[in-house]
Amino acid sequence: MSPELAYFIKVNVALMLFYSFYRLFFYKDTFFKLRRAILLAFFGLAFLYPLMSLQEWMKDKEPITEIAYLYSTVLSEKIVESQTAMLWNWQKVFTAFCDGACRMAMALLCIRFIAQLGSIIRLMAESKKGVIHHIPVYLLDKASGPFSFFRLIFIHRESHSEHELKEILAHEYTHVSQWHSIDVILSEIICILCWMNPFAWLLKREVRYNLEYLADNTVLKSGYDSRSYQYHLLGLAHQTNQAAANLYNNFNVLHLKNRIRMMNKKRTHSIGRTKYLLFFPLVAILILLSNIEAVARITKELALPVMPEKAQINQQKPKKALTVVDVMPQFPGGDNELLAFLIKNIKYPVEAQAKGVQGRVICAFIVNEDGSISDAEVLKGVAPLLDAEAMRVIGIMPKWTPGKDKGKEVAVKYTVPVTFRLSQPESKPSKLPENPIFDDSDPKNPIYRIVDAMPQFPGGDGELLKFISHNVNYPEDAKKEKKEGRVVVAFTVDANGKTNDYAVLKGVSPSLDAEAIRIVKQMPAWEPGKEKGKPVSVRYTAPITFRLQ
Repeated sequence: MSPELAYFIKVNVALMLFYSFYRLFFYKDTFFKLRRAILLAFFGLAFLYPLMSLQEWMKDKEPITEIAYLYSTVLSEKIVESQTAMLWNWQKVFTAFCDGACRMAMALLCIRFIAQLGSIIRLMAESKKGVIHHIPVYLLDKASGPFSFFRLIFIHRESHSEHELKEILAHEYTHVSQWHSIDVILSEIICILCWMNPFAWLLKREVRYNLEYLADNTVLKSGYDSRSYQYHLLGLAHQTNQAAANLYNNFNVLHLKNRIRMMNKKRTHSIGRTKYLLFFPLVAILILLSNIEAVARITKELALPVMPEKAQINQQKPKKALTVVDVMPQFPGGDNELLAFLIKNIKYPVEAQAKGVQGRVICAFIVNEDGSISDAEVLKGVAPLLDAEAMRVIGIMPKWTPGKDKGKEVAVKYTVPVTFRLSQPESKPSKLPENPIFDDSDPKNPIYRIVDAMPQFPGGDGELLKFISHNVNYPEDAKKEKKEGRVVVAFTVDANGKTNDYAVLKGVSPSLDAEAIRIVKQMPAWEPGKEKGKPVSVRYTAPITFRLQ
C-alpha cells in the first residue's frame, strides 16, 4: 500500500470515528461553543494525526514495542496473504478510479464551490450598502431570506418589521462577529477532498447546525422573546435566497424543527463538560494506531554485513523472490546506516545475558518490490531468546530501496548474520574482548571477526553479485540428484585484500560445497577491513544458496 493511499484511508477512518463519537457524546448537549471547538478539531486532527510521529517517545516502551512487533509480523502478513489471494488488485482499481471518476468529482465540486463564491460576490456588487441599527448591511432589491457571509450581512429591509429586523441582525451579527463562515468554508473544503466519504458530509451538516444553534442562543440571551422569535423563523421558512450558494449562514431555512427543539431544550448541566475530556483518549488511540508501523521499527540490534545469494527461490506464495539481481536491495543510506541502525537499537535479552548465551543468528528475509520486509526466517539459530530477538529486529526494519532486475523492481531474498556478543570486563582476559578476534596466534597480524570498517568487494555489493552470477556453475551430478540448499562458506580477507583460509561451515553435498569454495577462491582482491584506521585481516562468512528451477 502506497503512503499516499494509507494516509487517505487514515483520514477518512478518522472522520468516521469522530462523527460517531460526536453523535454518541455531544449531539444533544447545549455547550455550543465547546461543540464548535470539537468539530473544528475533528477536521484538523483527521488530517494531522497520520503525520504525528511518536517514534522517539515510544522507543523504550517495551509493551508497545511488543504489540508493534505482533502487528508487523502477524497481522500484516495475514493482510498481505488475503490481498494476494484476491483475483483482482483492489489498489490498482482504486488508483484507476482516482485517475478518472474521483478526480472528475473533485473538479466538479471545486467548480461548484467557486461558482457559489462568485454568486455571493456578484450579489454584493449589485446590492446597495446601508446601515440598520448601527450595523452595516447590504440591502437586497428583491424579497429574499436574510443571510450573512464573513463580514457581509444581506437583508431585504421592506420584508421585515422593526422588531424582526432587530432579531435578524442579532442573529446574523453573531455569525459575523464570531467568524462562523470560516467553519463553513473549512467543512466545504473537507467535503471536496473526501467527497466519497458520507461522514464528511454528515460532519459538515453538524457544523452548520451548531452555528445556527450558537446564533439562536445569542438572540435569546439578548432578551428577545423565545416564542416570538420562533414564530418569526416559521414565517420566513418559505423565503428563498437570491445567491445560488450554500456557503452563507442562513437565518431562516436550516432545520427549523431542530433549532426550535434546541431553543426549548433544558440547558445541559455544567458537569456535562467533563465528557469532552473523552476526546483526548480517542485522539491518543488514533495516533498510537497510526504509529504502529513506525514503532515496530524501533529496536536495538547488532549485525554483520549481508552476503547475497545465487539462484532463484520458489516461494509458497504466488510471487517469486530472486537472490541475484542487477541492482540489489539497499537499506536506506547504505550498509553503514544498516549497521548503525542495528548497533544503535540492539536489545540483548536479559535472561540470555544472565545465562551468558551469545553467538550468531543467521536470518533471511525477502525485500519486496515496495521495499517492505517479509518472510523472515532463522536459518541458523543460537538459542530461542536470541533467535526471537533477531527475528523481531528483522521484522521492524524500515523499508529498503527495492532491488531491480532488468530495470524492474523485484522481490529479492536477503541474508543477514546477526551476532550477539556480551561485553567482557578487562579483569577476565579469557573472555572475548570488545572487538572479537578469530585468530590471535600471530600477535602482529591477528584475524578479527568485527572491525570498524568491514572488507568490501571491489565496486560494492552490486559488483559482487555480478561476479557470483557470472561464475557460478551448477554441478551436473547435483542437478541429476536434485541436490539443492545453502552452503555457508567462511574465508579470511587479509590486510592486502586477498582471500585465503577457506572453509565450509555448513555444507549440502561435496559437489555444491566444492563449487562454493571455487567461487570464493576466484574472487579478486577485496578492499581490506580496517580497525582504528589500519588495514587488518578479517574473517568473513558468505551463505550461498543453490536452488533448482
